[in-house]
Amino acid sequence: MPAARESLLDAAYTALARRPWPGVRMVDVAATAGVSRQTLYNEFGSKDGLARALLRRETDGYLHGVERALAEERDPADRLAAVAAWTVGAARTNVLVRAALTGCWSERLPAPSRAAGSTSSVPAQRRADAGVPTAGELLALVRDRTVLALGGRGRVRDPDLARACESAVRLALSYVVAPAGNDDDPAEVVRGAIGRWVAAK
Repeated sequence: MPAARESLLDAAYTALARRPWPGVRMVDVAATAGVSRQTLYNEFGSKDGLARALLRRETDGYLHGVERALAEERDPADRLAAVAAWTVGAARTNVLVRAALTGCWSERLPAPSRAAGSTSSVPAQRRADAGVPTAGELLALVRDRTVLALGGRGRVRDPDLARACESAVRLALSYVVAPAGNDDDPAEVVRGAIGRWVAAK
């Protein structure tokens, strides 16, 4: 039932754009997706389960975008700049990604949670019930993926490379939390900073 699951998650995301999460009704989500309320409960178990699945999908989507950004470029500075641009863009357009990256959850959003011992028969729901990464864990996941893309497995323990990759993401996040009042492009700022680091190596 993956198609129904995606339709339900799309409907929940759309509903969240219109009203705070406490005001989102399961019956409305099911109706928008064109399935029965029973199908919704079979898939997610509860509104909390739906919230966990929605948060998991959005954070997974962000991480897949990081991997795409890393794969599209060859030059190390360009790769980090692409990750920075993706991070800023994703956080500006998706409130759930922004909350996951910054750890700033408002009362209008579903709160991140973990289900105590998920008993769902749906594998995707068991994964969602494990909860989403914290902001720090998400940053570490991006850093580690970036280190592997730039240096391969042999340089994973290179502390300078890891610091540069983490700094690039933190710099991008600064543009999310406190947008620049000028025309600075975060990708260009990161490209310049990392370009200097790469040249120094």
